[in-house]
Amino acid sequence: MLLVRPLNFTDIQGLERLAVISGGSMTTLPANRDHLGELINSTQQSLRKAVEHPGSESYHFVLEDTDSGEILGVSGIDAAVGISTPFYSYRIEEVVHASSELQIHNRVPALHLCQDYTGAARLCTLFLDSAHRSQNNLHLLSRARMLLIAQFPERFAPRLIVELQGVADEEHRSPFWECLGRHFFNMDFTKANYLTGINNKGFIADLMPHYPVYVPLLTPEAQAALGKPRPDMEEVMALLENEGFNYRGYVDIFDAGPTLEARTDNVRSVRQNQQTVARIGESSDEAALRPALISNTSLENYRCLMTRIDPAQPVISAEQANLLQVEEGGDIRLLLLEEAELG
Repeated sequence: MLLVRPLNFTDIQGLERLAVISGGSMTTLPANRDHLGELINSTQQSLRKAVEHPGSESYHFVLEDTDSGEILGVSGIDAAVGISTPFYSYRIEEVVHASSELQIHNRVPALHLCQDYTGAARLCTLFLDSAHRSQNNLHLLSRARMLLIAQFPERFAPRLIVELQGVADEEHRSPFWECLGRHFFNMDFTKANYLTGINNKGFIADLMPHYPVYVPLLTPEAQAALGKPRPDMEEVMALLENEGFNYRGYVDIFDAGPTLEARTDNVRSVRQNQQTVARIGESSDEAALRPALISNTSLENYRCLMTRIDPAQPVISAEQANLLQVEEGGDIRLLLLEEAELG
């Protein structure tokens, strides 16, 4: 059975495997043992920390095959970005150039370096081993985070963002980076991503152009990449848009991938799940079963899995109760899913 749970120190080898097979495609999952160890350490410290207001806490989770013990995927949440280090984006906004004498009035789109998302919570590090990539697993790994947010809303900022990887070729070359970033950083896209991933972000403020960059001056390929996700991220973008996330003209400073945002309490999975009590047994009406995510209400021992239940009489099996670490009558969270969205 597949289970989502917080990272712990026994996961380091499984996490390293995911970082390697990601091929450097994830900024927040670099193949660097020290950084991966810090992901685990930060998660464990954040889970134990008493929190009244969101700060620099970071929580990462793994998708585990409980039969084999293999780690199949990872996902994370930052409680509030830009607290300890700057969080940069490009805001696409028009600049007006006008001449009354010539009767010319032009509106030119430009990229403005900004820190507008400072203080927002962020969904991050969503990566699933391609051998196990399915709609069911993707929804479980991504949306399990929302049930934790629903249980502990005080730990997360009221605005939630997601940065999606932008367009790049098979060799991880970004047309946006080649057109713009390379001229200021004198390094390839993969190295810049790696340095950002291991929190070496000081160079960004030092080297990035701080004046608006006019979009028409970019190459056609770079312009076409603005706000577009990498093809393999399109299903993730669809999932997020179905959750209520929207693109509002902010893009990543390296690859111009889109940043999506939503009010945290308005995200579908946060809003629509319900807290109920665990009933252990077997469903008697197979025809009434619907897909659902079920989690416990613990923080340090958070657990979430996908199953099929009867909404009218939701019961879970003894095996599921054991994995969720709940007993008969204990509190659980339940999120019903639609068959159509799982394919």
